[in-house]
Amino acid sequence: MFKFAPLASSLLALCVASPAFAQQAPPPATIDLDTITVTAARAERSTAETPQSIQVIERKAIEDQLQFSPNAAAVLGKLVPGYSMSTQTVSSASENYRGRDLLVMIDGVPMNTPLRDVSRILSLIDLNTVERIEVVAGASSLYGAGATGGTVNFITRKAAEGKPRVTVNTAIRAFTQNIGRSLAPEASVTVSGKVPEGVDYLFSGQIRGAGRTYDGAGRELPSDGLLGQGGGDRYKAGNLLAKLGYDFAGGKRVELNASWIGFDQDPKYLTNYAPPFARPDLTKPYAGQSVLEDTKTVSLRYSDDDFALGKLSVLGYYNDIKKRFNFSTFSYPYNTQVYYSFNPLSPTSPDNQTTLHSQRGGVNVTIDTPLDRLLPGAKFTWGGDLIQEKTWQTLTSGQDVFTPLKQTTAAGFGQLQIPVGERIVLRGGLRYEHFSLSVSDYTRPAAYAAVAANNAQGYQAFVLPALKVTGGDFDYSALTANIGATIKLSETSEIFGGFSQGFALPDVGAFTRRAGVSTLYACPLQAPNCLPASRQTISYAAIAPKAQIVNNYELGIRGSYERFKGSLTGFISTSDDGVTFDSVTNTMSQQKERIWGVEATGDVTVTDAFTMGTVISYREGRYDTNGDGKLDSNLPNNRIGSPWRGMLYGSYRFVNGMQLRVEGEAFSDRDVAIDLRGTRYKLKGAATMNAALTAPIWEGEAYVAVNNLFDRNYQNPTATSVRNLANYSWGRTVTLGFRKTF
Repeated sequence: MFKFAPLASSLLALCVASPAFAQQAPPPATIDLDTITVTAARAERSTAETPQSIQVIERKAIEDQLQFSPNAAAVLGKLVPGYSMSTQTVSSASENYRGRDLLVMIDGVPMNTPLRDVSRILSLIDLNTVERIEVVAGASSLYGAGATGGTVNFITRKAAEGKPRVTVNTAIRAFTQNIGRSLAPEASVTVSGKVPEGVDYLFSGQIRGAGRTYDGAGRELPSDGLLGQGGGDRYKAGNLLAKLGYDFAGGKRVELNASWIGFDQDPKYLTNYAPPFARPDLTKPYAGQSVLEDTKTVSLRYSDDDFALGKLSVLGYYNDIKKRFNFSTFSYPYNTQVYYSFNPLSPTSPDNQTTLHSQRGGVNVTIDTPLDRLLPGAKFTWGGDLIQEKTWQTLTSGQDVFTPLKQTTAAGFGQLQIPVGERIVLRGGLRYEHFSLSVSDYTRPAAYAAVAANNAQGYQAFVLPALKVTGGDFDYSALTANIGATIKLSETSEIFGGFSQGFALPDVGAFTRRAGVSTLYACPLQAPNCLPASRQTISYAAIAPKAQIVNNYELGIRGSYERFKGSLTGFISTSDDGVTFDSVTNTMSQQKERIWGVEATGDVTVTDAFTMGTVISYREGRYDTNGDGKLDSNLPNNRIGSPWRGMLYGSYRFVNGMQLRVEGEAFSDRDVAIDLRGTRYKLKGAATMNAALTAPIWEGEAYVAVNNLFDRNYQNPTATSVRNLANYSWGRTVTLGFRKTF
């Protein structure tokens, strides 16, 4: 287990620092019940009107975290209770929110690939362009697109009035184990302004790279520890953002956004997945193509605050996404299925590397209609969505690895908000969503696979012959609901609670990619095409996942009192068709499940110079492994991870403007049975500390930050959960940076 003694002593040192060197610190971002958000209701609402747990991370907090890491997943892991610890790689595999999927949006545009959910976007968002992050917990019936665990919206910065402003942020990061070989430079430039009585604009570009990465014991970390997902080393990445806007008379505005996200990792070695932990295989040079991200997005938003029926917002967008994954080779027991070369001595096909393509266009319409004539303060938010998307994934040879998919989504929603007296606000709504899914015919490529056996190798290899999968057209639809209330206890505090639902069609591509992945379709190596004609075809209808509805129940209290602000929330989340991936058998399953937890945040201004705060969360879950309706086992680690997680920080500002921030992060063990056989994969708890010092210089701000201050060697619980194979966290890193606005 972990100890908090080093953290407590460090914070105590901050508390007793001489007041002669202190000046008034800016207050922490308070839970202001008048804070306006747009994500929780698809329209502007104050926190006091929102019966859900919502976290707002403002620009100052984002800048504080940029000193430690440019990874948005790391920011959410620290500051949002209920979100998993970052894997510290390009991938967010096994990262989740309250044990379920997180819908990721940038300025309201969804960035996920729901037909084949590959969990790679958070680590690539340029936080230098983000003004605030809004995170809404729980299943949502407002956005669709798989928001079963929650929704995060990265709202980019807006141009300010006046002459052009240029903001520059530069940094260089390195591991103290080997500074020269681990250098990771980054630079970002943002230019914004507004032509008098004309167009406002913002242009931003970022470039960053990384060398090698090391754990706390000084060992080099692998380039693909999560198996096929990509790593955090030897890469180059970049971001571009362009925004043009124009304000018309009468509260009308049009805004055009275009962005590009790029990533290119060039591994040097394959990864050794043999126990006891993932590590580079220095005897096997990497033989595949680079790991790639190439995501382009364009959107156009029109808003009218003086629309005849209230406030109107129309958003049109288009995503063109390309993601290439790692090349890997057969390795028992962690990489037991590879596309077959038809050479048993070297079973991995040279084409055993895939690229995902996804193209999606959509239109969202939202109208916020005041109903003051019927009831003062009442509002009705309504609208609809129309989305068309196409997703396919291929080997480097061009052969499909799952059925090419096309889907049209049509949805309509209505949300009514009614004040009851001066202290109570009621809110409820409905959303009807319809998926029209077109599944193309395809042939699943032949695979080489293995299962455990009592022989010298420890496994028995076999062939899964090529299998024809017949598609068709399929329809899914559901009516989901939400209802909740906020009750004001005082001008600065309230109780909130409610029920909400989310509707999603789980990862269709993952299910069809695994068509016939069973010993029922196995052939011996000596006769790799042994299946009779009657068993060489399977239909999508026989393997298709069920659309799932997730129910979320939540009750909490939030607010502030004098120098303290905080929140406490409890939740229960249920589904009859939850989705779980078994890394041992490489299969997907759906079953009844329940997840529950408690989340808390707190901040206190101890003195005018010293602020401290905390983020704490607990979550656990169970599911039905044998279909008898009873929740008989704990959910696996790739759904829950460490049940307890926490972050404690202290921030002290000196009279000369320098500021010191110290953070302590900790997470607990997990050792539970995940099936009726009593299978366990233990996760080990740990604690670590970070520190950052900023100083005003040259009319800008210089900073030095240290992650993992004491160079602790510990396993990353989220990365380890992906394959139940130990993946170690980063060792100590030091970052030197400078930011300035001209």
